[in-house]
Order: sequence, then C-alpha cells, then structure tokens
Amino acid sequence: MIVGILQLELAIPDSFSLKDKRQAVRSLKDRIRRGHNVSIAEVGALDQHRRAILAVAMVSNDQAYVQSALDQLVNLIRATPAVGLDDYQMDFL
Repeated sequence: MIVGILQLELAIPDSFSLKDKRQAVRSLKDRIRRGHNVSIAEVGALDQHRRAILAVAMVSNDQAYVQSALDQLVNLIRATPAVGLDDYQMDFL
C-alpha cells in the first residue's frame, strides 16, 4: 500500500479578508475533490488571509499512479488564476 501526501503552500493575492480566502480555498478544494479521488484539507496559515497551506492524501497500490495523480494536481493548481503556488512537497509512505 502506498500513501501519497502532497503539501501545498499557496498565495492568494486577491484576498483582502479571511472571508475572501475561505471562498478561494473552498472553491479550489471542491474542484480538486470533484475531479480526483483524494482527501484534502487546509492545515496551516489559518489566520493569514493571503496564504493557505493545504494537504492532499491519496492511497493506492501503485506508486507511479499516485505520483502521476499528485503531479496532475500540482499542474491544476499552477493553472488556477486565483491562487499562486509558492511551494509544494510530495512524500510517499
């Protein structure tokens, strides 16, 4: 069993309040959940309105499949105009 964990550090430049941030993060999380079979949660920078840290987890028996799926998520986030991808870290257990 392979568990893939992706931590994403996001910048939300158009956010001027926590409400704006929540809307942008919720929209992104919903889009990711709808298109991919992953678990996703906001895990850091909860009180900062221009930053978000998200964690994504995926389980499979094929590491290549998990890595490919998480790479697709990174590319999806890079193509999202409402957020900027500052950094990410991918780990496998």
